[in-house]
Amino acid sequence: ITVVTWNVGTAMPPNDVTSLLHLNTGETNDVDMIAIGLQEVNSKINKRLKDALFTDQWSELFMDVLSPFHFILISTVRMQGVILLVFAKYYHLPFLQDIQTDCTRTGLGGYWGNKGGVSVRLSIFGHMVCFLNCHLPAHLEKAEQRKEDFATILHMQQFEGPVANGILDHDLVFWFGDLNFRIESLDICFVKYAIDSNVLSQLWEKDQLNIAKSTWPVLRGFQEGPLNFPPTFKFDVGTNKYDSSAKKRKPAWTDRILWKIKPPSKGLGAGGHRPSQGVLSVSQLCYCSHMEYTVSDHKPVAAIFAVQFASKVDKPLVEIYVADEWSRPEQAVVRYKMAVGFHRSSWDWIGLYRVGFRHPKDYVSYVWARSDDGERCLEKQLCAQVMFSEEALPKGNGEYILGYYSNTSSSIAGVTEPFQISLPRSEEGGSSTDSSGSSSEEDDSTLVLLAPKSRSPSPGKMKRHRSRSPSLAKFQGLILRPSSRDRGTSRSPSPQSRRSLPRNIPTIHLPQEELGHHGVKTKELGQAAESPEGSSFYQTVQEQGGLQRVSADSPLARADPRNLGLLPALRLEMIDQALGRRQESAGQGYYPCRKMSPTSPPGCGTSPKEGHSP
Repeated sequence: ITVVTWNVGTAMPPNDVTSLLHLNTGETNDVDMIAIGLQEVNSKINKRLKDALFTDQWSELFMDVLSPFHFILISTVRMQGVILLVFAKYYHLPFLQDIQTDCTRTGLGGYWGNKGGVSVRLSIFGHMVCFLNCHLPAHLEKAEQRKEDFATILHMQQFEGPVANGILDHDLVFWFGDLNFRIESLDICFVKYAIDSNVLSQLWEKDQLNIAKSTWPVLRGFQEGPLNFPPTFKFDVGTNKYDSSAKKRKPAWTDRILWKIKPPSKGLGAGGHRPSQGVLSVSQLCYCSHMEYTVSDHKPVAAIFAVQFASKVDKPLVEIYVADEWSRPEQAVVRYKMAVGFHRSSWDWIGLYRVGFRHPKDYVSYVWARSDDGERCLEKQLCAQVMFSEEALPKGNGEYILGYYSNTSSSIAGVTEPFQISLPRSEEGGSSTDSSGSSSEEDDSTLVLLAPKSRSPSPGKMKRHRSRSPSLAKFQGLILRPSSRDRGTSRSPSPQSRRSLPRNIPTIHLPQEELGHHGVKTKELGQAAESPEGSSFYQTVQEQGGLQRVSADSPLARADPRNLGLLPALRLEMIDQALGRRQESAGQGYYPCRKMSPTSPPGCGTSPKEGHSP
């Protein structure tokens, strides 16, 4: 397990982080997981808005760098400028379960998240592990405040489940971040002399964290490797020189990585505690800073650990069987077998991933794991079977992986080994691509968003929008309006969509042929939609006294995993058209339908002439 901490000081990401992640050494082949803790990521209002619309640049950078090495982002959590990312090799995904996140604010008496801690906890091969990234109060005299804040974080963060409800209840805890502990007593001249003379041991006994580990009960049991690297704070940005400003802050080891093994339980009989307790071992293989990064006034710190458990759960919850190659569409048959005790859901799905995918929602296509005899297969331990449609299969040659996504645990419960797909590229596929390309201007009017309660990235389509700058000039005259999902029309199983939402939220339907004609009345738009030409595209149904239009060709039952509480929360519409007809459109109750799955017909929500997705 590699752990990295870096206070980035609101800087933009560097171009290359391979040396920081130790990707240019042979150690990468042996690393199974990587946890990255960042502090002081730019969280100004305009930057936070952009990060809400798109994945933040730091997360994008690490996903781009790590995906070619088969690392998948399994969980991420952000609290203002404090971010925690946890990656793992794709073949470990079925054995990483019970993934939960939490965060605790300690800035301004607990009301502000510039200081505090974020955590990701999970079961690794049946053993509970917690990663805790903290940013504690600064300055030499705030040592007691740091102790109180850390105790608050440990007390406040609680997780669901029968075991490991608190942070210190886990078998193994990694605690890291900008902990802001300083060097006491010694003046700045002596500290710099010790650094230049490479006699760092003379500074260790005056380090506040080293002192606290032997005096603070809350730190009992935490371990740290030797500080054989220079203090990581404070540098002039862009250089390797310590602070030369008027403040001339004393160098300090503010950025630290510690770990704690849960002590064995006492007074329990046989079977009273899990086998990992008392026999889990952790060895630190590397603990170093990286002076080559100069974008911040802090230097990043990395550590590599070898963790040995007493036992290992090595059978996945779902086993997937597939042919070695799909050269014809009829070969796209997937058989899967669920383990006893697996909590299946009708919203589970099997995703088709290209080798090198970035996160569990970064699939090429999917099929619902809704076998008619699913319950009987689970009860009698038989194999269920589903099949990918020809339209959902990628054309051309490439290596792919299948993964069973459990909606109950929000994680992948089973994966296959890479297999080959070799399907000929058809002319229909080319025309389909051209058609989607011709509607790209319409796609610019929709931004993909991450729902507030989502703890995983949005699907792969997000990357397509990510490359576009959300400059206001491109969206002149647009306002943000609630999407149709917020009106309760979706069959998504997410908690947000299950609530009974009010149906009187006004919206406006703008057919393509009417864009730019400001004088057209809303009633005329409704008449056009109900004309014979429009009848093939819409049905009008009566519901609770109001009109609601849904697609006849795109039934709501064909939902998309990309809509399971992940996408989108807002829609953009023209100001001049929206303001002019707001009341009238609300009175007539027109609601444009939306595309529910990648296989839905593209005509929904447009005029017969245009035939593009809204």
